[in-house]
Amino acid sequence: MEIGKLKESVLKRSVIKQLHVKRPEVGNGPSIGEDCATLQVGPDEEIVMSTDPITGTASDIGELAVTVSINDLASAGAEPIGILLTVLLTPRMREAKLKAIMEQVDNACKRYNVQVMGGHTEVTEAVNQPLISVTAVGKVKKGCMVSTGGAKPDMDIVLTKWIGLEGTSIIAKDHEEELLTRLPQSLIDTAKGFDQYLSVLPESRIAVEHGVAAMHDVTEGGIFGALWEMAEASGVGVDVDLKAIPVKQETIEVCEFFGINPYELISSGSMLIATNDGNGLVRKLRDAGVASAIIGKSNSSNDKCVISGDEVRFLEPPKADALYSVPNVERK
Repeated sequence: MEIGKLKESVLKRSVIKQLHVKRPEVGNGPSIGEDCATLQVGPDEEIVMSTDPITGTASDIGELAVTVSINDLASAGAEPIGILLTVLLTPRMREAKLKAIMEQVDNACKRYNVQVMGGHTEVTEAVNQPLISVTAVGKVKKGCMVSTGGAKPDMDIVLTKWIGLEGTSIIAKDHEEELLTRLPQSLIDTAKGFDQYLSVLPESRIAVEHGVAAMHDVTEGGIFGALWEMAEASGVGVDVDLKAIPVKQETIEVCEFFGINPYELISSGSMLIATNDGNGLVRKLRDAGVASAIIGKSNSSNDKCVISGDEVRFLEPPKADALYSVPNVERK
């Protein structure tokens, strides 16, 4: 494709025509020549917005871009409404690939009932693989937004599902041939399928109904990064049992292959929650088919500790995700 803004004909047939979800709150959606969307909500509701790019992989980026951004809204207890897309393409990419990406976007939007409200699509030499940046828009009842920084001392720290799901799936898809030199095909296929667990909307809704003080989706920097961020934002310390942190064997095997730390691997699909009643929340999540575990407690100190037997590790601010230590993964 030619560098610059997409031709109008391509924009119509391979972008706009692939989008099918319509929300009543969105008054002015994507169309030729329109740069702004309109959004109407009631007088007792607040708008919640978040933005994220997908840069660590070129596999299934349409699905991944929508899910990761919707997870941010879910972590705030917000109902997702719509997204704005910025799609940057390489000159080498064919229109059929663009259409496939937009079909992925639309499939994810149907799953979460969110509308593409607008965006920008461009071909540029500034990127060496397709890049999507998503701004997600949602709504929440006034005064009911859940923050990352709401944890108080002596609360249970609950983690849903398993760490490393997103990173394991990305690595298994992007490095399958290398992994096959040591690992069985069945394990790699299972690891690739971890992308089915990446939405945290189900546990978010259950947690909000149960009553929680703070929620944070576990993304770049992995569980160690997410723990540090929640504790720092809340002004509390944490004591976390390393052995209580749920992790799939496939994640351990894939991380060992490349010599990376699964606890520092991007982990969309896992939600970190602070609540006064961790046991009750775990039971409700289990009844809904969502795995979870209490992994520690908050405290009144400033120490952010991970305990493994007699060893204590003090967490530090998040650094570059372990995913970027895998060969051929571009840094942001």
